[in-house]
Amino acid sequence: MNKKIRNEEVDDLFRAILTLKTPEECYRFFEDVCTVNELLSLSQRYEVAKMLREKKTYLEIAEKTGASTATISRVNRSLNYGSDGYDMVFSRMAEQKEKENEE
Repeated sequence: MNKKIRNEEVDDLFRAILTLKTPEECYRFFEDVCTVNELLSLSQRYEVAKMLREKKTYLEIAEKTGASTATISRVNRSLNYGSDGYDMVFSRMAEQKEKENEE
């Protein structure tokens, strides 16, 4: 965990996020907390990470997402040398999708 970001305020923010129960609640909260550009940047990086894990090329990713090669490279570095947060979420999303398909 990056000690630069770990503090009481960030912990409190994360606890607040964990109280959100639906995508609609997330929209309401994040529209208040983030600017439109901040939220779009977060979603773009998430999409880039998914596409990198799907072995898409930088060119394919840039064309689909509009992300710069610098952004794609930063996300790739996080995937390869980060805290494994993306992979943790991807795994949980896959498990959730599998459960939904079984129902």
